[in-house]
Amino acid sequence: MFQKILIANRGEIALRIIRACRELGIQTVAVHSDVDAESLHVKMADESVCIGPAKAQDSYLSVPSILSAAEITGADAIHPGYGFLAENADFAEVCRKCDLAFIGPSSRSIRSMGDKIKARKKMQSLGLALLPSVMASTKTKGISKEAMEEVGFPLMIKASAGSGGKG
Repeated sequence: MFQKILIANRGEIALRIIRACRELGIQTVAVHSDVDAESLHVKMADESVCIGPAKAQDSYLSVPSILSAAEITGADAIHPGYGFLAENADFAEVCRKCDLAFIGPSSRSIRSMGDKIKARKKMQSLGLALLPSVMASTKTKGISKEAMEEVGFPLMIKASAGSGGKG
């Protein structure tokens, strides 16, 4: 069991993690940007560390800042929540190299599932049930009406790789 978990996220997801940790008797560290200093997740955590300015690139996505926060607070694990660094294989790997448990999939799993086409082929090879789909390329002008009707409506369009939160 972990003694102290640093939550590399903010808002509702951070609050949910804090509540779960509290039920398990685990100490929590909230990280925050300078403008989030008065946020509820910061107030609810056992400790907090400012990791940078408002721009997420300079705070919540700053791996050195998050690792420094973990080191100065003595955290033994990092929970990324979702978004931000949750699907960053390099971050998961650097946590492992720094002897910090990454609460989430292994870097290998993140890499293998990051490419949605490869992930779908892997799931298909394992015999898992999949929703009908059609592959389109950015080089074509889109999906034909016939292909859309074959898949069925409503229709969801999904990027084959991560888009950094921009769908």
